[in-house]
Amino acid sequence: MNIPAVLLALVLAAAALPAAADAPAAAPAAGAAVRNLDPDALVKSVSNEVLDIIRADKEIQAGNGRKVVELVQTKVLPHFDFERMTALAVGASWRRATPDQRHQLVSEFETLLVRTYSSGLAAYRNQVIDYKPLRSGADDTEVVVKSEVKQPGGQPVTIDYRMEKLTDGWKVFDVSIGGVSLVTTYRDSFGQEVRQNGIDGLIRTLVQKNQQLAQGQSGAR
Repeated sequence: MNIPAVLLALVLAAAALPAAADAPAAAPAAGAAVRNLDPDALVKSVSNEVLDIIRADKEIQAGNGRKVVELVQTKVLPHFDFERMTALAVGASWRRATPDQRHQLVSEFETLLVRTYSSGLAAYRNQVIDYKPLRSGADDTEVVVKSEVKQPGGQPVTIDYRMEKLTDGWKVFDVSIGGVSLVTTYRDSFGQEVRQNGIDGLIRTLVQKNQQLAQGQSGAR
């Protein structure tokens, strides 16, 4: 479905596009500003920036897969805690995985999410995002940022971001779309794969899936 594509485009540290050669000091300041944002402000800020880029870039709108992936990697990925996401998606088997297996799982899961959900970004046009008031305390280290995507001619879709406060800012570790958790959805399929073929079997499956997605997107350049 296309809405999860918006999921990755929405946010969710502080990395920005590389600074121009004549302005080397801009990146650290921008990074510090993003790190200091409250979680709901972070979601809104990065979301608006990404969506502005999509609306202005004709190549992205035409389906340039390379540019979409670059946009997601540059603007969105720094705001996700992929290690925690992967651990939650893999479930109990994560504790049995070796450090090398964990590294491979995180890398392949990150690639899978980018390639799977980037494809829908080019279709994003006139949806409107309504952000709900954040309910949290000053000392909370985990929060849920709630939003609703309003689609012309369609029913609104809720997107809730589960976020944690780390030393380098707020990070997303799960997203629920229409009440369905991204992590839980993958946990079911990952668990079945591990039961049948072990952790290495799950890694092989992710590698194969990513290769297939890469081949499919190579023509959209």
